Amino acid sequence: MVTYGDSFAIATGFQKEGIVLVDLAARIAPEIGLRKPRVFTLDTGRLPRETYEMMDLVRQRYGVAVEVVFPEREAVERMVAERGPNLFYGSVDARAMCCRVRKVEPLERKLRELRAWAAGLRRSQSETRSDIPKIEQAEGRVKINPLADWSAEQVEEHICAHGVPVHPLYARGYASIGCDPCTRAIMPGEDGRAGRWWWEQNSKKECGIHFNPDGSVRRENLAAEDAA
Repeated sequence: MVTYGDSFAIATGFQKEGIVLVDLAARIAPEIGLRKPRVFTLDTGRLPRETYEMMDLVRQRYGVAVEVVFPEREAVERMVAERGPNLFYGSVDARAMCCRVRKVEPLERKLRELRAWAAGLRRSQSETRSDIPKIEQAEGRVKINPLADWSAEQVEEHICAHGVPVHPLYARGYASIGCDPCTRAIMPGEDGRAGRWWWEQNSKKECGIHFNPDGSVRRENLAAEDAA
């Protein structure tokens, strides 16, 4: 935050980890003489009602102006006209297309404004995230994963200790929250990512923002490894 100033922002989908990041940054900023951090989110147009409630709650609680990033209208219209509004149920490739249009491309557009950004990834969330570093650097931009080595219990402890707002869908059995038609509550004993794209068999449960849908490392992360 000190190094990058307004060219640093926190990305959140208003899940527990993302709100913990916002809470941590909001607490640290006054101590180091900075104003509140920039916070942005991706509005795919298919989010649950409760996510919009969280958006308003975060604005009120932390006094931040959440920057909402939308997909390009023409790209969405073209995709829906060609493949239908619920194309993601058809195949992993179709789902990846929808995620790319509604999430990946808008994120890439937003990142052009920034020199650094933070995300709430944790290594214990899934197999594809098991070795994520705390800091990645590629193409002149830094990505920070401050909670990479946090456990789910540590996240809960911070939430309880500081009264951090929690997305209402967690109380209904959701463990990971994305677009409304692509997310469901999990059953007892299921993996935390089982509620994402639950109709898919043997997929890696990634949308392409941090990892490719097949679970492989994104191109920008490979560039960071090559430069290391």
